Amino acid sequence: MRMAFVGKGGSGKTTLCSMMVRYAQQKGLPLLAIDADINQHLGEAVFGADYQSQKPDLGTELAQLKTLLLGKSTVLNSTSEMVKTMLPTQGSHLVTLSESDAVLSTFAEKFDKPNQHFMHVGGFDETDIGTKCFHAKTGAVELVLNHLVDDQNDVVAVDMTAGADAFASGLFTRFDVTFIVVEPTLKSLSVYKQYKEYAKDYPLTIKVIGNKIADADDLEFLQAHCGDDLIGTVTHSKWVKRAEKGLPQVMADLEPQNAETLERALSFLQSQKRDWTQYWDMGAEFHTKNAVSWANEAAGRDVASLIDMDFLLSLNAAKAA
Repeated sequence: MRMAFVGKGGSGKTTLCSMMVRYAQQKGLPLLAIDADINQHLGEAVFGADYQSQKPDLGTELAQLKTLLLGKSTVLNSTSEMVKTMLPTQGSHLVTLSESDAVLSTFAEKFDKPNQHFMHVGGFDETDIGTKCFHAKTGAVELVLNHLVDDQNDVVAVDMTAGADAFASGLFTRFDVTFIVVEPTLKSLSVYKQYKEYAKDYPLTIKVIGNKIADADDLEFLQAHCGDDLIGTVTHSKWVKRAEKGLPQVMADLEPQNAETLERALSFLQSQKRDWTQYWDMGAEFHTKNAVSWANEAAGRDVASLIDMDFLLSLNAAKAA
């Protein structure tokens, strides 16, 4: 099951995402963590201050990613037809959280337990500056999630760009739960309200994690504004402060209240039931919109016509078996 972490810049979304990743990792759950934020700090937060990437960026090596995902598609003729919103087809490579998966073997670094992986979109290089927007990079994440066949016990956590930037594409529909990290301030709440407004016409599940909660007044403030969306809170934490200084920390030392919030959020994620047909329909909607807007011209053909309903039927049959 998949979760996104979003929030106002500085709200602590990367910190909360890294805490959840480490929490799921120490539980031994199948795991895929993806840093899709332009600031690229999730790796350091998860692995430590000395983290140095040993794997290629998804956003930089998009051609290689597309080649792997193309597989032996019976619908697509080439990777030029695989725009960022492309859904899988019969014969496409389907990503699974296994040690042998071709995409993860190429792009993902491994944790110290089996079937646990970390990937990063990457930032801008010199050739990108002044010529590309970051959506050209995050399109790689959308492709991966479109081709990912994850199970109920799998944990996929994506650190998103700040604010409501995910609505610039269909990426916001690719998650089972979106956790909005909110500080007890009106400015931070504005992103939550904006996200809720943009998402109101889509069957999304949105929950709030309150961060930097100092006292009962902070808690009451968020309860008043977020209601049942508030799933838990994180207090000012010595554990977090030491971790952000690059000092080694173990999850067992995390403050009990903060650990309880992580457990509540993880349990809520794992309680969700994905409707694959609904998930597919949302993907098809945004693929069609992008086809008309720009993708047909870029690919040189009507890419909306490449939506393979036979794949969905076979997927549903496999899930029902």
